[in-house]
Amino acid sequence: MSDAALAYNKLLMPTVYIALGSNVGDREANLHRAVQLLERSGVVVTRFSSLYETEPVGYLDQPWFLNAALEATTHLAPAQLLGALRGIESHMGSSKPFPNGPRLIDLDILLYDDEVIDTPALQVPHPRMLQRNFVLAPLAEIAPELRHPSWSANIADTFANSPDRSAIRKFSSPKEK
Repeated sequence: MSDAALAYNKLLMPTVYIALGSNVGDREANLHRAVQLLERSGVVVTRFSSLYETEPVGYLDQPWFLNAALEATTHLAPAQLLGALRGIESHMGSSKPFPNGPRLIDLDILLYDDEVIDTPALQVPHPRMLQRNFVLAPLAEIAPELRHPSWSANIADTFANSPDRSAIRKFSSPKEK
C-alpha cells in the first residue's frame, strides 16, 4: 500500500495496536501466520516490530516466547476486532489452558485509538501492558512517542523506566542466516 493510501486509511479508520506472542511450535511462523490472518480479517497493518525473544512471566516452567507488536487501521469496532483475534487464535489451534501458560498464538488489543473500554470481555488500554517488557519493547520500537490520554508518559519513557526485570532480546531468525 502506498504512503498516501496508508495516510488516507488512518484518517478514515481507527488506529489500533496489537500484541502478538507464541511459545509453542514454530514460534516465528505462528506470528507471521497470525498477521496474514489479521490482514484477511479487515486489519491493515501499517507497522510491525522486530521479533523479541522473551522470558516467560508468571508461569516460568515453559519455553521462551517470541513477541511482537503491530500498528494497524481497521473498520472493525472494538468488540468485532476482539472477536477476530479470538477467531484467529482458535483457527490456528491455540488454547489458553491457564493464565500465563504456553500459547501457540496469543493476540491482544493494546490500544484502540484513544478509547477507554472497560467491559467484562475487553479492557483497553490493555490493563497490564505498561508493566510488561515483552509488550513495551516492541511497541517502543514502532511507536516510541505513543501516549494514551490516561498515561503519564509515552511508551519509550515507560519502557526505559520499567520495573520489569524479565529478560528480553531481539530475535535473529535462523531463517535469515
